[in-house]
Amino acid sequence: MMNISRPKPGLSSSRFARLAETERPAVCIVIDGRPAEALAGDTLMVAILNNARELRESEFGDARRAGFCLMGACQDCWVWTVDGARLRACTTVVEEGMQIVTTQPGAAWANLV
Repeated sequence: MMNISRPKPGLSSSRFARLAETERPAVCIVIDGRPAEALAGDTLMVAILNNARELRESEFGDARRAGFCLMGACQDCWVWTVDGARLRACTTVVEEGMQIVTTQPGAAWANLV
């Protein structure tokens, strides 16, 4: 699983900061084995970036990703359930008890050296 980076001193531990709609009911989910809280109606992208600085790790190297188009067209926001189902974080609404991983299960580049 991805080790979500810790913030540098003086920086927030999340990429997003919720400014409105704070009265919606809380939804408990798990992100990379860690309990997290979202609000009913949040997309996975909003939920993850309200709890972490990155959305996922790139499958093409060690780059961190935070989404790109935010509307389901670019395919930069794939995350997975613990069962291996692939989800677009920007268009999937959170559900109570979801267990999400931010690194593709079983993904590894062949070592051809």
